[in-house]
Amino acid sequence: RYVLCEVVSEDPRCRQCIEDRTLGLAVRDAIARVHGDYGLARCSISFTVKYLNAYTGTVLLRCRKDSYRLLCSALPFVRYLESRAQRYPCFLNTLHVGGTIRTCQKFLIQYNRTQLLRLLQNCTNEEERQCIQKSLLSCSLTEEQSQSGDEEDDGTE
Repeated sequence: RYVLCEVVSEDPRCRQCIEDRTLGLAVRDAIARVHGDYGLARCSISFTVKYLNAYTGTVLLRCRKDSYRLLCSALPFVRYLESRAQRYPCFLNTLHVGGTIRTCQKFLIQYNRTQLLRLLQNCTNEEERQCIQKSLLSCSLTEEQSQSGDEEDDGTE
């Protein structure tokens, strides 16, 4: 199973210092505190942090199908992340549990759309709304041209 979470913290430095290793250790520590050695052994067989976006705070965790409930029940007990000898208070908000990465990606796209609509509805004036829309429209994905500018040959010359 794949568990999609978001790291929620009031301290903006927390997201910048997130690493998959420290997050994995914090989750394993929470599992050990809540479920003991038995729960830790069951969850750690195939537990990995598959995806981590420090900018948005999005985390994708993978575990075995038979132990995802142990993992999900321990996630609220992650109270801080430790990085470079500093503790940043935070918590993990579980968004979705899916069987594949693709279903989690689809859910995340829909979730981000609804969050964006909420953000636009909470704007206090038209200027704020236009500023948000302008920043969204300025974000685009473009394909990079190859350095030489040549297309790949298909060998039919």
